Amino acid sequence: LAGSVLMLVGIIVLYYAGGKTFDILHLSSASYPPHLQLWLFFAFFSAFAVKMPMFPIHTWLPDAHTEAPTAGSVMLAGVLLKMGAYGFLRFSLPMFPYAVKVLFIPLLALSVTAIIYGAYVTLMQSDMKRLIAYSSVSHMGFVTLGIFTLNQNGIEGGILQMINHGVITGALFLCVGMIYERTHTRMIEDYGGLFKTVPIFVVFFGIFTLAAIGFPGMNAFVGEFLIISGAFKANILIAALSILGIVLGVVYMVWLYYRVALNEINPNTRSQLTDLDLREITTLIPLVVLVFFIGLQPGVLLSYMHVSVEHLIEHVNATLPIDNLEVYDPVSLFAQYLKEIIGWV
Repeated sequence: LAGSVLMLVGIIVLYYAGGKTFDILHLSSASYPPHLQLWLFFAFFSAFAVKMPMFPIHTWLPDAHTEAPTAGSVMLAGVLLKMGAYGFLRFSLPMFPYAVKVLFIPLLALSVTAIIYGAYVTLMQSDMKRLIAYSSVSHMGFVTLGIFTLNQNGIEGGILQMINHGVITGALFLCVGMIYERTHTRMIEDYGGLFKTVPIFVVFFGIFTLAAIGFPGMNAFVGEFLIISGAFKANILIAALSILGIVLGVVYMVWLYYRVALNEINPNTRSQLTDLDLREITTLIPLVVLVFFIGLQPGVLLSYMHVSVEHLIEHVNATLPIDNLEVYDPVSLFAQYLKEIIGWV
């Protein structure tokens, strides 16, 4: 709500600064003073960052997922979290290109912080739903990392990863919901050895686990590959740090799968388990198809976004090339201060 209030104030200011109109095309083509762009960007950023959510204003997401029913978690992961990313693409980049390019490095740094922090905190979770919720913070960090690289590969990868995250995380929440209906517990320690009792469930859960870690041939691999390649074009250090998030993602998802599916059978839940029925299998099969279809034929989706992304980048670069701007780069500043300190010593 607080972020939306700031965005509302920004919209009112934009209305008067843009010629008293709410037409998005007109507002995007208007030219705003640099200092006004910065303030308006922060106003819109406050709302979109909460919706995604971005670090450090992500704390509402795990509780929301934990308290929501399965259908609510699927909708939240599949649709609602993408509204913030859509807002950045639809409003922030075309309307405030100067601000985006000036804050280029801090935005990338914030994204990679979300990737690593989200993955690290995910490793600490004992509740399956909270684990998947915190993993969303890390995954959405990849989305913003791609968007703010301001290049073709990065933005296309970010958009594709929005779709991938909705498919994979929605499927994982469905799997957790299905097993929860049988055992009425989401604690990882209450499970183990499910491959011996519910093999069909374990197969589906394994497919979505592999998809979540970006296994080649599955949808997340393509999105993450494009984002990382775009990040290397933008900033090598940021790109290298983001790879650590991928490694941590493999660790927590494989750990979850091992504890739930391959560990010793927990006698407390064994008697309550029955395998997936036809209705549940029918629900999950389309998601499996999407996982492999996007992974093997990503060009089908990328072809639809290529021209739009190209025009967006042209519009952003129409102000000034990023090389000619005084970009706020805290990493370089820190390195400069460190050299000065070493020189004094």
